[in-house]
Amino acid sequence: MNIVLFGPPGAGKGTQADNLVKYFNLYKISTGDLLRNEIKNNTELSKKINKNINKGELAPDDVINSLIVRILSDRKFYNRLIFDGYPRNINQAINLDKLLKEYNQKISLVINLDVSKDLIIKRILGRQICNKCGLIFNKYFVNLENNDHKCDPKYLETRADDNEDTAINRFETYLQKTLPILNYYKNQNLLHSINGNDDISSIFDQIRSIIPSLEA
Repeated sequence: MNIVLFGPPGAGKGTQADNLVKYFNLYKISTGDLLRNEIKNNTELSKKINKNINKGELAPDDVINSLIVRILSDRKFYNRLIFDGYPRNINQAINLDKLLKEYNQKISLVINLDVSKDLIIKRILGRQICNKCGLIFNKYFVNLENNDHKCDPKYLETRADDNEDTAINRFETYLQKTLPILNYYKNQNLLHSINGNDDISSIFDQIRSIIPSLEA
């Protein structure tokens, strides 16, 4: 089963994807992580995407598609993917369907996290990522002393693009370019919307309730 986690930047897709990975032994595909990895390794693609990410803009479709093909062509990820941050527009959604068909796969479920703009901005400004283990936390919502994070706090960092101006820009970009694909998946009877304003555990309970087949 392949799942798309849908929602504006800061909606908590990464956190819920991490929960699903651990609970169901799946693989998370975050285009944001893939793009930042290209920049970190100073690859040829990084020249095209560095300015886009820092400004909170979407990377070009051809760049995203090339990264997605790498994943879909790897048999260890076959039908066990959680897409976090992709697709972000109609063209990407249509192209993903084509690529999945090419590799004999399909989207089984699309989960939309419906979150208010004010909460989105607060989540983005408080987000912290461990650069050692990759786990995501939030200084406003998650107490690091009360979870299983074992890494030294010195590894926690805030992404350069997690600031208020960029957060607002990314939210507006989402409304203009990404939100319309809800109807695309709704027409395929794949879409499930849940309240993303709840706490993390409640949101995860909602998600698990609509994918019982994975628990079998």
